[in-house]
Amino acid sequence: QVQLVESGGGLVQAGGSLRLTCAASGSTFSSYVTAWFRQAPGKEREFVAAIGWSGISTYYAGSVKGRFTLSRDNAKNTAYLQMNSLKPEDTAVYYCAAAHRATMSVLSATASQYNYWGQGTQVTVSS
Repeated sequence: QVQLVESGGGLVQAGGSLRLTCAASGSTFSSYVTAWFRQAPGKEREFVAAIGWSGISTYYAGSVKGRFTLSRDNAKNTAYLQMNSLKPEDTAVYYCAAAHRATMSVLSATASQYNYWGQGTQVTVSS
């Protein structure tokens, strides 16, 4: 099993940038597909981005494509979500999630397909 810990959230003005980090432990990180989801108050959890175990394949939600970049460093057991041109509507708790690559042949935007979750990190974008 893998344990995930997010960090890097905070308060930023619209147009600014943040980099979120997902640190993994407990298992071989390169065996897992990694994704980010977010949940704003009163809203459903929504998909943000996913990255394949090797880092070659990525998949983004339309609302963040071109502004967010997901990458990973398997040697450091870490995934990074670089968020640029932030908007107030990006305000949410951001969660890192993982699924073993044997269970996910195609990157998925469905939360229920990810078995492992971090505790979340708050991102607040002021207008």
